[in-house]
Parts: sequence; C-alpha cells; structure tokens
Amino acid sequence: MKPEKKLIFFLLFSMLLISFGFYTYQIVYTPNFLVGKEDRLLIIPNDATFKTVQRQLHEGDYVQDLMSFAFLARLMDYDQKVKSGRFVIKANMTNLQAIQLLRLGKQEPVRITFNNVRLLKDLSEKITDNLGMRPDEFEAAAVKFAMNNPYGFNKDNLMCMFIPNTYEVYYNISPDALMERMHNEYTKFWNDERKIKAQKLGLTEVEISILASIVQAETVKQDEAPTIAGLYINRLKQGMPLQADPTLVFASGDFSLKRVLNEHKEIDSPYNTYKYAGLPPGPINMPRVNCVDAVLDFKESNYLYMCAKEDFSGYHNFTDNYRQQINNANRYQRALEIEIEKGKKLRAASDKK
Repeated sequence: MKPEKKLIFFLLFSMLLISFGFYTYQIVYTPNFLVGKEDRLLIIPNDATFKTVQRQLHEGDYVQDLMSFAFLARLMDYDQKVKSGRFVIKANMTNLQAIQLLRLGKQEPVRITFNNVRLLKDLSEKITDNLGMRPDEFEAAAVKFAMNNPYGFNKDNLMCMFIPNTYEVYYNISPDALMERMHNEYTKFWNDERKIKAQKLGLTEVEISILASIVQAETVKQDEAPTIAGLYINRLKQGMPLQADPTLVFASGDFSLKRVLNEHKEIDSPYNTYKYAGLPPGPINMPRVNCVDAVLDFKESNYLYMCAKEDFSGYHNFTDNYRQQINNANRYQRALEIEIEKGKKLRAASDKK
C-alpha cells in the first residue's frame, strides 16, 4: 500500500474511532433522563418486560434519546433483567446511572398506612393502595396465613396482628412477604413490658387486642378508655357478660347502626356479648395503640356498669350499683327525648319559613 493511501486510511480510521468514542461517551455519560426537569417517580409493574419499560420512558417523557438508552441497556443485559418496583428517576441522569439504578432494583420505599378498619376486606384495600399487588391478592395471602401460621392466629383474630401505623415497604413486595413483615411488626410492638402487663391480667396478647377493640368502640374520649377497660376486666373476672353494644353492631353486620335495640340482643352470634359471656372470638375493629395500652394500664375500680352522660359530652357515668345504673339510664333517656323534641320543633319552624 502506498504511503498516501496508508495516511488516508489512518486518518479515516482515526476519525471513525474518535467519532465512535465520542458517541460512546455520549451514550454512557451524557444526561439523557429528565434533562432540565424535576425528579420523578417511575413505577414498573410486576409483569413488565423491557418493551414495557421503553414504552413507559417514551410515553412518560422521561428520556430524550430512547435508542441510546435501549442500546446501552442491551449491552448491560438489562433487557433480560427487568425488575419491578418504584424508582426515583433524577433530573439529568445519564443512561448508565439510570440502567444501574433499574438493573439493581434500587427502589424508593413506599409508605403504607392503615387504621379505622373493621374487616379484612377493608384492610386489603387500604394496605395495598400504593403497592404493586391487588387487594384480592393480599386477602388471599392473609387467609392462607390465618390457616397455616404457627403463631396462633386464625380467621377470627387475624386482625389483632395488624398494629395501626405507617410502615415503609417496597412497591413490589409479595403478599406473603407483607404478611410476614406485619407479623414482625407485631412482635416488635409486643415487647417484654407489654407482655408482662398482659400476663398480670391473665389475658393473652390477642385477648388484650380484642378487649381494646371493644373499649375503642365504646368511647371517643381517650382519657376515659382506661376506666372502661377496668370495668370490662371486672366483668370478665366475675364471669358476667360484657353486654357491650358495639359487639351487637358488629354481629348485626350493619355498621351504620346508631341505636341497639332489644331485637339486636337476640342475634345468635359469638360476637353477641349479651348472649354469650367472655370475649368474642375476634376484634370488632382494629384497635389503636393507645387503646391497647389503655387495657394494659387499666384504671382499677369496682365499676360494673356505665351509661352515656346526659350532657351528651361523649363521656360516661360509671357505677357498681345496678339501681344507680337504671337511674343514670333514665336521666340519659329523658335528656335524649328532650333533644329529639327540640329537633322536631326546629324542623317545624324551618318548614314554615
């Protein structure tokens, strides 16, 4: 080969090499994600493929040059190792940074919060709200856990295992793993101090939670919860039926029920604490932490009866005397009738206008 041709070949090769090197540098190190924009979340579903991810990045306007991302992703085998999850894509990320993030599955945790729940179905909807699983998938895992766990939980008392709070988990956590996580949180909650208090009461952890659910349903005033807990503990010790109206509401299945009548006391259900002594087989709601602690730190008294105060303050009158209980109930009933009559007169006056 003549020297002139060698020189031309060398120059062309050098130019190609420089161009390739520059293009490679651009592919790898030049910002390509959310350029000039703010950080954003990218949620990759559990059944996602590489094509799914490419479509999300394109349609969501995450990436400037999709081809360069796809090229490098294939070189790094990300197209074969797509992981689901909830990822934070930062502004001005390079292809390399984004692929490393997605390939390693470095997720941003999801917060799950649940409270004010009565039934497993309601819990399933709340707990999966920000997760990659469907409510029915979690519910199926919960039922399976209730049937097979070695911890003593069953379909009736399983709700006792869930401690209302906010927790951080990953978006793609499996239903079974979430159940185990919730049990781990339960064991953390029931520390030695709480266990000792439960033992002194002669109640199991589950029984404490069941009683706490009744106490929670009986009052909106947290400062009187220990007194109500003490009253029910007195009844349990004496073998008296709890006669807790909220358990009848639960037994009826009509959670909009405002007044419990004599007919409700005839419902044949293990949750009917007028008909059956002792605690029901499970909680009637998911008790808050402060209600569980109100039972553990109950206020000692001789009280066996309580009735809503006639001032409609939300507090109760307590007594250990049945005759006094009747008097308290009559006062409340008279006050209620007066309020009802006032309401009728106000409505009548309003209708005339």
